[in-house]
Amino acid sequence: MKPKRAIFFLICLLAVALAIAQSENADPVGISEPAGSDQEPAQTKVTTENKGEDIQIQNQQQVETNNPEAGEQVNTQEQTQLQSGSYTTEEGKQVRVEEKTNNRIEIRSGEATAESAMEMTQQQTEQGTKLQVQLSNGRNAEVKIMPDTASERAIERLELKNCVAEEGCTIELKEVGQGEQVKAAYEVKAEKQVRVLGLFKAKMQVEAQVDAENGEVIKTRGPWWAFLTVNAEE
Repeated sequence: MKPKRAIFFLICLLAVALAIAQSENADPVGISEPAGSDQEPAQTKVTTENKGEDIQIQNQQQVETNNPEAGEQVNTQEQTQLQSGSYTTEEGKQVRVEEKTNNRIEIRSGEATAESAMEMTQQQTEQGTKLQVQLSNGRNAEVKIMPDTASERAIERLELKNCVAEEGCTIELKEVGQGEQVKAAYEVKAEKQVRVLGLFKAKMQVEAQVDAENGEVIKTRGPWWAFLTVNAEE
C-alpha cells in the first residue's frame, strides 16, 4: 500500500502545480485592454468632426464676403495716390487736379483754386471719387469741401467782396490743430480795404480756416486793431 500512496501523492502534487501554472498564465480579473486601443476611434471621430466644422466656417465666411446681403460688403476699391486729372466727387463736384513742383498739388473747382502739400489719395466708389489726406496723427481725413465752397464761406465770414488770386487772395489746404485735434482745413488769406476809425483808409490782412470735411469756419484772424475798422466803401 505504501507505493500506491506515494504515487497518489505525486499525482496530487502534479495536479496542484498545473492548476497554479494555469492561474498565473490567465489574465488578471478586472484589468482591461490598453486605453489607446479603445480611444483611437473616438479621437479619430472628434478630429474628423473638428475638420468638418473648420471647413463649414471657412465656407460661411466666404459666402458672407461675397454676398452683400449676408453682412457688410467688403469694399475692394483701393486708395491710390491722387494724380493730375479731372474727378467728380461723391458730392457731385467737378474737380481738376494738377501736380506742381516741390510735391505740391493744385485743386481747382469752379472759379477757386487751392494749393496743398499734403499727401492726398483718391478712391473710386459708386457715388464718385472720395478724396482723403493723411494727417500727422495717422488718421485719414476725407476732403468733402472743395475750394469754391471754402472760398464762399471765408468771404461771408470775413466780409470780403471776393477772393481772387489777382487781388492777393490765396487758399491752401493744410493741417491745422494739434495732437488728436488735428484736421484738414482750407486756410484763406486775403487783403481787405478798411477805414480806421471810419476815417483813414488802410489795408488789413485777414484769414479764415474752413474745415475741409464739413465746411465749418474754424477760426478767423486779423490784426489787433481790427475792432477799430469798418469796411471801406467803393
